[in-house]
Amino acid sequence: MSTPAAPASPPTLTEALASLPPLPSIDFSLFGEVESKPVTRIKRFTAAFLARNWVTIPHVTHQDEADITALEALRRNHVAPSPDVKITVLPFLMKAVVKALAQYPQFNASLDATGANLVFKKYFHIGIAVDTPRGLLVPVIRNVDRKSIAELSAELAAISRKAREKGLSMDEMSGGCFSISSLGGIGGTAFTPIINAPEVAILGVCRSFQKPMPNRDDPQRIDWRTMLPLSLSYDHRVIDGADAARFCASLAASLAEPESLA
Repeated sequence: MSTPAAPASPPTLTEALASLPPLPSIDFSLFGEVESKPVTRIKRFTAAFLARNWVTIPHVTHQDEADITALEALRRNHVAPSPDVKITVLPFLMKAVVKALAQYPQFNASLDATGANLVFKKYFHIGIAVDTPRGLLVPVIRNVDRKSIAELSAELAAISRKAREKGLSMDEMSGGCFSISSLGGIGGTAFTPIINAPEVAILGVCRSFQKPMPNRDDPQRIDWRTMLPLSLSYDHRVIDGADAARFCASLAASLAEPESLA
């Protein structure tokens, strides 16, 4: 009796990508008027990393909502550190993320180069995506757990201004544990942010909206609540769906009681 052949090993990622047909080269001017502009250096640099992260990381995105009615009232009454600094939802969100990272440390980890070990971080550095005229930059705010809402607001204002006007050094964009991408000032209801490797998760937030909900004391009465859409993309090699749901629930609970974050 012949011995059954061993199953063939799956192709490596490099082999799988090499087997794909090349993208077509098309002369678009054959179909109408066109204009060609060079892609900025930052966009080319970002595109390479985003493409790598999307292809090599098994992404899943969990969607949820957080009630920020009380947070909005607190935010409006919060004293800004200076006239040119605006208190936004983002610093509160950063503090809520840190609380959730401490509760679920697998989100504050990275796979090592071999993929065989998970490195748990004992610090809390949060990357914040900033839209600039030259492309997307992600400055890292360090030791968020040790800073107040006012301190975070001032640091965010300063680093965002620098990102847009001068650009950032690699040191200012390195060492992040977790990233936040906010489209709140523009719109949208949900999206799938791409994980910023070697991080294992990223949170996307869209514009808040008003939602009718039953009154907690009198279910026959309807209250209008301010809700914030949450989109959590995570690396499924490290994080399971139940963990992602718990992480978002923890975020929502912290945001609903903002006094604990201020």
